[in-house]
Amino acid sequence: MRTIDELEVSGKRVLVRLDLNVPLRGAEITDDGKIRACLPTLTALLTRGAAVIACSHLGRPSGAPDPRYTLAPVSARLAELLDRPVRFASDTVGRAGQATAADIQPGQVALLENLRFNPGETSKDDAERGRFADQLAALADVYVGDGFGAVHRRHASVYDVAFRLPHAAGYLIEAETAALSQLTGDVRRPYVVVLGGAKIADKLSVVDALVSRADRVLIGGAMASTFLAAQGYSVGASLVEGNLDAARGYLAKAAASGVDLVLPLDLATAPEPSADSPEHVVAATSIPAGQQALDIGPETQDLFASKLADAQTIFWNGPLGVFEIPKFAEGTLAVATAIAASPGFTVVGGGDTAAAVRSLGFGDTDFSHISTGGGASLEFLEGKTLPGLAALESAQP
Repeated sequence: MRTIDELEVSGKRVLVRLDLNVPLRGAEITDDGKIRACLPTLTALLTRGAAVIACSHLGRPSGAPDPRYTLAPVSARLAELLDRPVRFASDTVGRAGQATAADIQPGQVALLENLRFNPGETSKDDAERGRFADQLAALADVYVGDGFGAVHRRHASVYDVAFRLPHAAGYLIEAETAALSQLTGDVRRPYVVVLGGAKIADKLSVVDALVSRADRVLIGGAMASTFLAAQGYSVGASLVEGNLDAARGYLAKAAASGVDLVLPLDLATAPEPSADSPEHVVAATSIPAGQQALDIGPETQDLFASKLADAQTIFWNGPLGVFEIPKFAEGTLAVATAIAASPGFTVVGGGDTAAAVRSLGFGDTDFSHISTGGGASLEFLEGKTLPGLAALESAQP
């Protein structure tokens, strides 16, 4: 990929695709890690005299404006972190977006409203998506892709625009691909993978890929319930998703390959994920009816820590419990502590996982790399072609 260091930007309007899909509580940003991650690229472009037009998605609005997903709070926080004004356009390619793009001067930065307020951004129809990409491209002279968390999506701002403008990858995408590439080649062993979180169906296929590469795969979070159910155990009211036959196949493949696939021994359960719900620690193989698994238990915390102790390479995607509730954050804290203590190469992948470790008091220096991409990092490790990266690697128009 061409980098921004090779791109002529002085005096030019630069459309920069970022991933500013931060977690919100109302209008409050609860983790600004993704905003901080884009600062090196934006600062470099502004220092070199570019007029920066930033764009991003936030959440999953249904192709129309929705005040719950406005980027206005993100614009305010970005201005604070950049220590300079950020002009906020109240639409993307409408009057406000066009006027902002026309008026912006070198050394200034603007942020367009949520890209997904326009149905063309995520359309599966190439023509509709292309029309929106044409409108976005008309706002700028060059394009920089730096929203790693979205590069696995074939969206207008991620994929199509790059074919319409001179383009390059930003510093974040460079850093992400460099770090994740260290997990796909000749890794230092033991190589341990920790998988958790709630997006089970999205992650089942990555187990297949990682079982072929890792020495140990530790499974917690809601994903563990699916694997326990696949073995015929009672999981109560716990979340179970995905294909149980596929899960059984991955268990068999791990056994045949000599990979240590580790499931929880005990779990913290409650009737619902609430701070007021009575908590019980039960054997992972016999969760009572009406109880949900909401965290790994103390025995499992010790077991996972022991499996991580000698690791030379670690990849972790997905919290081990409902970390937003303190009493169900203990498993995530225990695993984060064990990984932070490792002398090996450690990658924390995924927006929820990054938010979890930061909320628990860990910082960027506690791990070798904290990825901004959940699904993108998983698909990268699976070896899939990511549309956003393919577009940045394409010939210049």
